[in-house]
Amino acid sequence: MGLLDKLQDEYKTLSIVGMSKNAGKTTALNYIIEEAMDEGVVLGITSTGRDGETVDLVTGTEKPRVFLDTGTIVSIPKQLYDLAEAGLEILKMSKYSTALGQLLLCRVVESGYVQIAGPVSTADHRELCKEMLSLGAELILIDGAIDRKSIAAPETSDAIILSTGAVLSRSMNRVVDETAHTLELYSLPIIKNQFIRETIEDKNKRENVLIFSGEKVRQLDLKTGLGASRFIDDAIDENTDYIYIPGALTNSVIVDIHPKKFKKVKFVLKDPTKIFIDSIKWGQLKKQGFCVEVLKNIKVAAITVNPFAPLGYSFEHKALIEAMKAAVGDVPVVDVKYNV
Repeated sequence: MGLLDKLQDEYKTLSIVGMSKNAGKTTALNYIIEEAMDEGVVLGITSTGRDGETVDLVTGTEKPRVFLDTGTIVSIPKQLYDLAEAGLEILKMSKYSTALGQLLLCRVVESGYVQIAGPVSTADHRELCKEMLSLGAELILIDGAIDRKSIAAPETSDAIILSTGAVLSRSMNRVVDETAHTLELYSLPIIKNQFIRETIEDKNKRENVLIFSGEKVRQLDLKTGLGASRFIDDAIDENTDYIYIPGALTNSVIVDIHPKKFKKVKFVLKDPTKIFIDSIKWGQLKKQGFCVEVLKNIKVAAITVNPFAPLGYSFEHKALIEAMKAAVGDVPVVDVKYNV
């Protein structure tokens, strides 16, 4: 069974998320497209921004182009429609706009290369995917044109494909550790306390730091926890059991909280994309009893690895695959360059 078979059995929408630039997102996208062409699966293709250029506009390195087979449903801005090498049939004019014009939903009627683009917001992406499914797509792939882990947000798609590789570090162990760390964060437990969930979902309260003590809640005059660790530490008493942080979780949110309090208080976040703490610091915090729960976590459907870095160095691909598989458990790991 190929990667596509495993994905299509479980998911309708998948986001392809890169650990960094040049981690192999577009290569992974092209790999799945090729599998779909071989198996006759109708794909829907969209993006978090413009994609399909031959040269990366940020790094100047050559980029793989996106070749789409006949029958594929694709979103493309009006200004890019005439640039497509593929033959495109306009199915409908969407309500979503981009910097390159209003998005068109098209069907590929003659195979060829396409520059794709999609909406900016996750909510719009979700609605666009529903429209693509209604037009006949069997599986939707969302590709990010720029490194934007925010596209991993659980509102966007059913699951993600996480692309990683040598570009992260010259040390293979570091690449594996950082990838496993990201997977751990994305898999954080979902909070089961219904009172806390309902309180956070109240739009009048979810914009502030909240301190929970059983069925009691205090709303702090803080819209973010950034740089506010002393205020949060002062707000924690012997009855505090949960703290909700409305925005990013960084070291500055917790640096002044007494480590003994970590063992009795859990932190709650909207989702794992809000965490900006590296793997070494995360490991240290866990040893102190630090615990985070989320309203929604992120399902990682597969991990793709790229053993080559743009700077010229590379890893032995079998060693990278084996080390990654050992670190990430049951999540499928694929080297799309070598099809292993």
